[in-house]
Amino acid sequence: MRFRFILVVAGLFLLAPPIGAGAGPDGERGNILRGLASQAGRVLGAASACPSIVQPRVKALADKIAEVIKNSAPGQDESNTFVELLNQSIANGARSIAAKQNNCTAAERQLADLESASAPIPQSSPLPIPPSSSLVMSAAQAAGAEANALPGLVRGVTSSEILFGLAAPFTGPAKELGQQMRLGIETAFHSANDDGGVNGRMLRLVSADDGYEPARTAEAVKQLYEKNQVFGFIGNVGTPTAMVSAPFALEHRMLFFGAFTGAGFLRRNPPDRYIFNYRASYAEETDAVVQYLVNRRRLAPDQIAVFAQQDSFGDAGFAGVAKAMRALRGGDGSDTLRIGYPRNTADVDAAVAQLKANKKPIKAIVMVATYRAAARFIEKTRDTYPGLIYSNVSFVGSTSLRDELMLLGPKYATGVIVTQAVPPLDGYSALVLQYKAALAQYFGSEAPDYVSLEGYIAAQVLIEALRRAGPQLDTEKTVDALENMSGLDIGVGVKVSFSRSEHQAVHKVWGTQLDEAGKYLSIELP
Repeated sequence: MRFRFILVVAGLFLLAPPIGAGAGPDGERGNILRGLASQAGRVLGAASACPSIVQPRVKALADKIAEVIKNSAPGQDESNTFVELLNQSIANGARSIAAKQNNCTAAERQLADLESASAPIPQSSPLPIPPSSSLVMSAAQAAGAEANALPGLVRGVTSSEILFGLAAPFTGPAKELGQQMRLGIETAFHSANDDGGVNGRMLRLVSADDGYEPARTAEAVKQLYEKNQVFGFIGNVGTPTAMVSAPFALEHRMLFFGAFTGAGFLRRNPPDRYIFNYRASYAEETDAVVQYLVNRRRLAPDQIAVFAQQDSFGDAGFAGVAKAMRALRGGDGSDTLRIGYPRNTADVDAAVAQLKANKKPIKAIVMVATYRAAARFIEKTRDTYPGLIYSNVSFVGSTSLRDELMLLGPKYATGVIVTQAVPPLDGYSALVLQYKAALAQYFGSEAPDYVSLEGYIAAQVLIEALRRAGPQLDTEKTVDALENMSGLDIGVGVKVSFSRSEHQAVHKVWGTQLDEAGKYLSIELP
């Protein structure tokens, strides 16, 4: 197993030199160990000199490679030589960064490549150790096959690491949502790793881009499952994409935690065993804002319309509004005006035309949209309906929406409401201050954001569950730990609780509203 692991890492860097026909296995092994110590050491050294890369992550991988070298060297003398070479290469790599011969972006990429090379790769049957000319693929396959045959092995869990996956948009019109969710999770993971990790293991996140398109989500989660071998999913972004990724997780009995969506199908009664939500549902968000519009702003229910994305995300939001309308005025809520736009576009012209053609006076729009479409709709209707109240659910991406509106001018931003699944960023709660401090420490150039705060909070809850699950970690123990989590105080103002019949941690909805300066101010929701 250990020799084959070396072949995987060495193969990544194309280190194996041609071996003569008469060379024995120890000679070939020594050449590969020497190359591994030299090249991997330089990568680790460069990473160790970068302030943006947390050092427990580097140390965990350095210890793993040193252990492999010690256990795979032909003898004790060779082992000492190769470990000394590894340490010297780490020092050289650190000096290359200091001398500006490299940069931290490249160091991060190379470190991630090294980590990926050390992960098991699934294969149905073992392969023999190949000749050096075909080292790269065959050695990796053999390593994965042998690793999977080890008794007690848990996917995504090693003696030093727990690996999670995130499927989200990192390209396309909704990319900021994926980027911010990843940022929040990684901030929480880095903080936990600096405190020693979880029961001695470091937390690591790998992500796959689905572009917020369900057609791409299947390949993204398959990649995370088969290639990256993740333990579970955290923070997956979107409702239509979750309709693909959540069934995949259930089929493979994988943890599906803290998705960035309030969709009802992730909140079944009784709940699906492997699906856990941190946030309030869209039904709760839309109910809160409808109650606010009727009871605080004194609007009649039939003066409220819905602007929603034309897919399951929009359907979920509209269903929440319809439910609130039924409670207020009876009926089935189906007579509420719904207008919309196609996903991953800002094509709102048809929606604007529908609003203008409507005969009933509309005084408020509940928006179930992403930020660009929402901003475009506000831009095209603000002058025609100067008193119209705009409200958005949290998935809109509060910071991105604000930025888009302020580019248009203060009049487009002023008064726009966004319901939130996390406490206001302008507050001074212990949790928000902790999040801001951690974000500044690990990602100093990034500004606080509601989406990254949600990722941070969701990750904190999961980290606590992993600790409670104990050192002999597996999915079932993690689920049990979550279902026995009751009254956890993480500083959001309400206690976090799960049970066998409740897989949503928090039901509270916070209200925020933009002022003319583009600042979100807190508003009290019913």
